[in-house]
Amino acid sequence: MPVTELGTSERLLEELRGWVEHETPTTDAAAINGLMDKAEAGLRAVGAVIERIPGTKGFGDHLVARTPGAGKPVLVAGHLDTVWDHGTLANTIPFRVEGEKAYGPGIYDMKAGSFFAFHAVREILRQKVATRSPITLLLTSDEEVGSGTSRALIEREAAGACAVLIPEPAGGAEKCCVTARKGVGRFTIRVQGRSAHAGGNWQDGASAVVTLARLIGQIHALVDLPGGTTTNCAPVWGGTRPNVIPNEAGCEVDFRVATLEDGARIEAAIKAMAGPQPEGTTVHVEGGLNRPPMEEGPGNLALYAQAKAIAARLGYDLPKQHRGGGSDGNFTAAMGIPTLDGLGCSGAGAHAEFEHILWRELAPRCGTLCELLETLG
Repeated sequence: MPVTELGTSERLLEELRGWVEHETPTTDAAAINGLMDKAEAGLRAVGAVIERIPGTKGFGDHLVARTPGAGKPVLVAGHLDTVWDHGTLANTIPFRVEGEKAYGPGIYDMKAGSFFAFHAVREILRQKVATRSPITLLLTSDEEVGSGTSRALIEREAAGACAVLIPEPAGGAEKCCVTARKGVGRFTIRVQGRSAHAGGNWQDGASAVVTLARLIGQIHALVDLPGGTTTNCAPVWGGTRPNVIPNEAGCEVDFRVATLEDGARIEAAIKAMAGPQPEGTTVHVEGGLNRPPMEEGPGNLALYAQAKAIAARLGYDLPKQHRGGGSDGNFTAAMGIPTLDGLGCSGAGAHAEFEHILWRELAPRCGTLCELLETLG
């Protein structure tokens, strides 16, 4: 049991509701900064040392809050942005409680978990609870689009940490935390062809669509389900009219890999598709591996063993899983820093209109995170 008094699930849900009802689409820096202001004010009020990093490239700010102490800190990192546009709360997913479930845009991914982290750090400071190591809380604004403006900050903070905790949502019906994640990569493929009349001058054209279709087949052939490698080509575009040989076509490619070696292999295979093609077209390829794999090492497993023992004392089981989706934990684990992910609330529906948490689990799940923050080091 954590030394820190965190309150009941009812109490946590009441404050979490305010975070959920403050809509924060990744594309609206001002909206995200408004919620960041709220978190900053709460942490400043109890003595946290605050660093606010202004947003860049149209994204919101990032917030670093530190507790006193010597030695390597425990880093707990979450994001405030969601995939949901303004108006979702009013028109699609109103905040509501139905039995064991609390619904709302971003409540599962990952406002509940980010609120956990904020609440635990705030209460540790408010109640002057002694922790084995200092704590660094990091809240970012662009995770849902790849963490392009926050990655360097995440890696900077992780480099000096003894452990990293990621309160992304707990997964599946088993309510698992996460000890490994696939690496995630993206490519954009553009094909330049040559237009011609599809009837009278067919031989003068060079179909960008034909080239793209061939390449999509090759990319699909890279899939290795037993080995953990998947590819997906979507969206796909090309051509203007049925009677015109298409001079342009393209697609985006998502790929997932279990190891860095597989990531390098897939990157090399897709980049090799660039250049002049047999059909008389030319292919341009942009992109690569965005998040390295979070591989399950001994450091991650040691953190998991501690979390599982804490959860048992709090009255629930905490299985582990490997997950196909990426998170900011991919970056820190790839640096060799022990990382445990999926420490947020149970529920379902990330990025879906039935997004919800199992709200009665707020207190015990937050308790596990809090005791890890008190005892790691």
